[in-house]
Amino acid sequence: MLTVHVAPLVLPVGAAAVVEGAVAVDGDRIATIGPYEEVAAAHPAARVRRWPGLLVPGLRQDRARELLTRCYHPDPREADELGELPLWGEEFERIAVTMDTVRRAGSVRRGLQRMLRHGTTHVVGPFGADEPALRTAVSRSGLVQVQGAGHAGPPDLDPFAAGGGLAATAHGPLAVGGRADFAVFDVPDEAALRAGGARFCVATVLAGRLVHRAR
Repeated sequence: MLTVHVAPLVLPVGAAAVVEGAVAVDGDRIATIGPYEEVAAAHPAARVRRWPGLLVPGLRQDRARELLTRCYHPDPREADELGELPLWGEEFERIAVTMDTVRRAGSVRRGLQRMLRHGTTHVVGPFGADEPALRTAVSRSGLVQVQGAGHAGPPDLDPFAAGGGLAATAHGPLAVGGRADFAVFDVPDEAALRAGGARFCVATVLAGRLVHRAR
């Protein structure tokens, strides 16, 4: 079923912003991008999802490998003891000493879920043949694996933590005929998105599927 995603501002990247914009999705592809009234008129039978804030291309997580292999993502039941943020460095090494396969797999799964909750649609590997469980988990998540370079500093679930703007942090532009990989953030504009970060993500769409919804 064709779905029209509507937001107060659509930033395709590489093209003009669209106020009161919409993205029509047919299967896993973008069918139309433009003002809502025009998109709705072109697809009168489509289901409509209305979002607050800003609709942009999905984000690229350059530190994905470290976040999945060198960080521990606590189970919600461990929050009182370990908190909710990824543990890395000495804290990770302390836990890793006693971490069995099941606990490690749970951490990877939660890490992938939390990336989706931060608007991530693409992850930088590599996730090689020597790590079949990790590669399978990433594949099952639907996140797209890409090549790229990392950056210095602690791993962070927020792709904007590296300091780049939207054009540098997005996986690429939204384009008619391209894969429907995008995210929505409850902020008014790009400046607010950079300042507040990806924690304001309210929806993530991967290949046309709504894989995260905060409201």
